[in-house]
Order: sequence, then C-alpha cells, then structure tokens
Amino acid sequence: MPSIQEQFGQIDIYVFDQILRGNIAPGMKVLDAGCGYGRNLVYLLREGCKIFALDADADGVEHVRQLSQSLETGLPAENFQVGPIERMPFADGFADVVICNSVLHFARDERHFQAMLRELWRVLRPGGMLFCRLGSRIGMDFEEVRANIFIVGDGSEWFLVDEEMLLGLTEEMHAVLADPLKTTIVQDYRCMTTWVLRKRRK
Repeated sequence: MPSIQEQFGQIDIYVFDQILRGNIAPGMKVLDAGCGYGRNLVYLLREGCKIFALDADADGVEHVRQLSQSLETGLPAENFQVGPIERMPFADGFADVVICNSVLHFARDERHFQAMLRELWRVLRPGGMLFCRLGSRIGMDFEEVRANIFIVGDGSEWFLVDEEMLLGLTEEMHAVLADPLKTTIVQDYRCMTTWVLRKRRK
C-alpha cells in the first residue's frame, strides 16, 4: 500500500479540500495550468482523472509526463504541453475542472493577468469549476511599485489582487463564487487567497 506521501504527493491543502468535497472526482477532465512538477496531480493521476497539464517549464512538463507513464494511466503524451497560460493549445470548454495554483501573481501587469484569466475561463466547460490560488493583499499591506505590482516579504514583485477586484471579476465573468474567498496569511511574508468559481450553464 502506498504511503500518504506517495499517494498524495505535495498536494495543496485547498485542492485536497475540493477532492474531499467531491468537486474533483475520478473520470473528470482536469487541466492544471501552470502545473510545475505536478505537485497537485499525483493523486488525481492515480485516481483516474483525465489529466491535462501545461507549464512554461519544459522540464516540469516532462516530469509530469513521466509521472503519468509510471502510474500507467494510459494518457496520451500530448495531454502535457509546454506553453504560456495566456495562449493554451486546448479546445474551448473541454475541461470539467481547471486548476491554476500559485501562478497568477506572477503576471507582469494587469493586461497579462487578464489574458491568463480569459484563457483559463475559455477552456472550462459550462458548469465546470475554476480553482485559483493566488497572492493577494487581503490581510496585509505591501509596498506598491507600479500598478497592481507589490513587493512581498522575500523582495519579489507580485501582481496582487484584493477582495474588491476578485468579486468584481467574478461578476464580470458572470460566474458563481463556489466558495467564500479564503486567505492564508504567512507572517510578514505574503497572503494567499483561494478563489473558486463555477461557470454558469448556458
């Protein structure tokens, strides 16, 4: 029997929460946009989700591809693509769930942020769920260096959202807030907000 570490990998606790509540389930088409080395995909690959993944880092994508092969998922290699989130090579409305974990705060500016968000929404089917975890200003103050770009605790420059912006975007997208906004404050360093949306059925 695999250990907990082997079974779940380094899964984000808030992604795990969605699994426990049945919002991400075996057989669903799940896209991890900005997958990195697949920290959120180990369990989902094991459990028979139809995984698609994209990242700008070719090494990360190859690692996820090899992970899929090692778990004998039978998923085709082309499910795992190298590329930017703002120009994804996936069909409109194909995914039941889109995960974008710890990526959007690396947007260069508001135009880049909006371009990534539009693509995440485009590939999600009506009734599907978009899970975003991103840096925010909810609960802490940060020094702003230019529009929406702030310096966080380690000196990095992040694109930070706030509650008003996220609720405004939810309304603009005609989305349903699937969960209340949840923010974790890491002392003197950063705030990470979980933003979970449902796409309305047409």
